Amino acid sequence: MNIQYLAEYLEFLDVEKGLSANTVEAYKNDLSYFFDFCVTRGASEINKIERSDINSYIMKLRDLKYSPSSVVRKIASLRGFFKWFCANEYGDKNPTLTLERPKLPQRLPKVMTVEELNVILNSDLNKEESVIVELLYGCGLRVSELVGLKMNNININSKYVQCYGKGSKERIVPFGKKAQSALKKYIGYRETLIQKNNLKDYKYLFVRQDGHRLTRQDVYNFIREQGKRIHKHITPHTLRHSFATHLLENGADLRVVQELLGHSDVSTTQLYTHITKKRLKEVYFSINK
Repeated sequence: MNIQYLAEYLEFLDVEKGLSANTVEAYKNDLSYFFDFCVTRGASEINKIERSDINSYIMKLRDLKYSPSSVVRKIASLRGFFKWFCANEYGDKNPTLTLERPKLPQRLPKVMTVEELNVILNSDLNKEESVIVELLYGCGLRVSELVGLKMNNININSKYVQCYGKGSKERIVPFGKKAQSALKKYIGYRETLIQKNNLKDYKYLFVRQDGHRLTRQDVYNFIREQGKRIHKHITPHTLRHSFATHLLENGADLRVVQELLGHSDVSTTQLYTHITKKRLKEVYFSINK
């Protein structure tokens, strides 16, 4: 019975909520593990699950040394499921209703300096690599948004990119002359790859040498290698963090940055204001030692 409800809930997340395949898979794994745990405690049906089962589950996660962020995510998956379960009148008892949301210590995202970015941008990048860096940093794209870009999402003359973020939410992000120049050079190179691999109606912006679509892992590997140039561990998201931070440091309005990043809640964007204040203090104290 639990499997039936779980399958229906996952379909709801996919079709109605528009969550990504990776997010849906994470929910599936979290909930399957939780239901299996409840069965060992004698709660083989969802309507028999009590608050005590959830408390014991959380204790087990902590005993297994799950990180605080992982525990928070797993609790969120339970909240979402039971809210849906009751809303559809499959049951009238929500054991997560009074469950407190654990507070996570606020960690400031790592960012790069403009000088570090210039080291990478001025290195021996090929045409594809230049575009990847320009769009991750110049537009603040998520890696999933980057690899999902199609040719009809790019307007080179008007200098903007149309991308789809979390929940398939669409947003328009402008880019500058350097990104425009990099894109023009890359698109000519892209055409030779398409002809070489005999790809018909290939719609994605990025295509690898072997004719396959660029993956998230390809981008992660490339960015990690670039970090070696500046002796830092960086990810594609580091460039997105740097994009937001540098905009705010140069006087951009918080709401504008929120729109550019595709954040649904401005409180998420406000985190970057803490970074700019922290850096301001560092500069001040370095000068006034």
